[in-house]
Amino acid sequence: MHKLLSGLCLGLAASLAFAAGVENKWRLQFSGNAESDGQIVLQLAPSEGDPMTATVAIHKGRGENSVARDVRDALREQVGKRYHVEVDDGEDVLIKKHRGEHDFVVTIVENSVEGVRIGTNAE
Repeated sequence: MHKLLSGLCLGLAASLAFAAGVENKWRLQFSGNAESDGQIVLQLAPSEGDPMTATVAIHKGRGENSVARDVRDALREQVGKRYHVEVDDGEDVLIKKHRGEHDFVVTIVENSVEGVRIGTNAE
């Protein structure tokens, strides 16, 4: 039952995100320090094809720049073949589609890290 609800929530999140529009690049802006261990779960959903989910473990005590690097590294490992991922300004992560890929939407599915806030902006 838990898996079914989780799947429904992911589908709803993707549907809401598509209402905002797909883009060719996104900026994730991290602020605050990790006051607890937790995880950040991101979904990258192309306009055509299956969405991809990336899960990032964050440890208590990480600053916003370190959280951004952790997210960058996890995205590169988990979805990097289709997207270019880099850190910008220390606390921002830029995600850009590779040539030939479809525009996409980034959705924050979960952020269980106390003290860390994430903003998303299409570029």
